[in-house]
Amino acid sequence: MPDSQELAASAMKAAVDVIAAFGSHDTARYFDAFAPEATFMFHSEPALIPSRAAYEAKWAEWEQDGFRVLSCESLNPRVDLVTEDVAVFTHAVRTRLSGVDDEQCERETIVLRREPGGRWLGIHEHLSADARAVEHGDDLVIAIEKDPDAPA
Repeated sequence: MPDSQELAASAMKAAVDVIAAFGSHDTARYFDAFAPEATFMFHSEPALIPSRAAYEAKWAEWEQDGFRVLSCESLNPRVDLVTEDVAVFTHAVRTRLSGVDDEQCERETIVLRREPGGRWLGIHEHLSADARAVEHGDDLVIAIEKDPDAPA
């Protein structure tokens, strides 16, 4: 049996792979990272999406409307083991989508389950707007501007 550090590292790798697949709009790899019975809760949708198949159908509708992921950046990723077979991945996410001028600032949680063969699959994904980034967006920009006390 792997120790908790190995389990956390393998869960983190699975989550990072999900984000990479999403960020490159690799739909086959992205959806393959979720169990068929996975559920999805997005702030942009009026109700829970009850399965991977339902999410794939919704994604196809979005694509017909021009949806495409251009990039996805994960900030402050964290994995917490609940049990040896369940982990919770959380992070802030910045996404660029085709046809949308503004970067999407969101927070995401993915609940992962370790399968008997050791592979981690997402069983629930929850995406919410990152109100702190929206409310304090100017502060974030100011924080990275040149120090006014620095020599010219």
